[in-house]
Amino acid sequence: MEQIKLNNGVMMPSVGYGTWKAPTSEITIAAVRDAIESGYRLIDCAAVYGNEKEVGQGIQAAGAAREELFIVGKLWNDVRGYDETMEAFAQTCADLQVDYLDMYMLHWPRPHKYHDNYIEMNAASWKAMEDLFKAGKVRSLAVSNFKVHHLEELMEQAEIMPVVNQVEFHPSCLQTEIRTFCAQHDIAVQGYSTLANGKVFQCPEIEQISRELGVSVAQLCTRYAMQHGVTPLVKSVNAERIRDNLKLDFTLDAQMMQRMDAITTCGGSYKDSDEITF
Repeated sequence: MEQIKLNNGVMMPSVGYGTWKAPTSEITIAAVRDAIESGYRLIDCAAVYGNEKEVGQGIQAAGAAREELFIVGKLWNDVRGYDETMEAFAQTCADLQVDYLDMYMLHWPRPHKYHDNYIEMNAASWKAMEDLFKAGKVRSLAVSNFKVHHLEELMEQAEIMPVVNQVEFHPSCLQTEIRTFCAQHDIAVQGYSTLANGKVFQCPEIEQISRELGVSVAQLCTRYAMQHGVTPLVKSVNAERIRDNLKLDFTLDAQMMQRMDAITTCGGSYKDSDEITF
């Protein structure tokens, strides 16, 4: 598995396995085990997904050495504040059956619960995360769904800079402004929903390019993200697809990248991180 160097010197796998919508059942335990056995080393988790216990069991079932894995957790929107963040972190580690996380994220920048004082509350949670980092409980601090102004607001208050901003990324949702800002500040971009929640399978141009390359649509969109400098998160609970999604030994040429960039029919989630109601 290729890796990228984050701004704090930590190495992060260039492709991750996502667990959003993975069920709270044996299916997820088996899928996480299969992912690790297939070569995935970055496992992306979140408290709000409700499946951290099953993900933890899958990690244990795979039997990989802990230092080989890069495990990501996220602080959900109903938790802000120093002590509250410490408690939420401890619960995540307990559920995942780990002693530390490789990355801990603020999941959204402006939760509805803290809409009017989110800058202050994010700063309090970030301070807790910084102390977890200093104590060796977290190797990297990061954010998710942050716009440029959210990043600027956090960075004004932070002692330790975020290493990653995880955002939606796929054809029709290129996040150009955010990616430009992150590149200027040495913040890596991680991409979720790289298949546009299935919309890419309904796009004739994407299907055509996949045929030209002799690869699947999922493989194409994963490689497309990587060539844009985005670390993609891929998802499946099907063992064969889990393995196939890592077969990325091909390259899109410049013309193919331009054709993918020009696609406008895949849409996006349209979740405005300033206006979310959760």
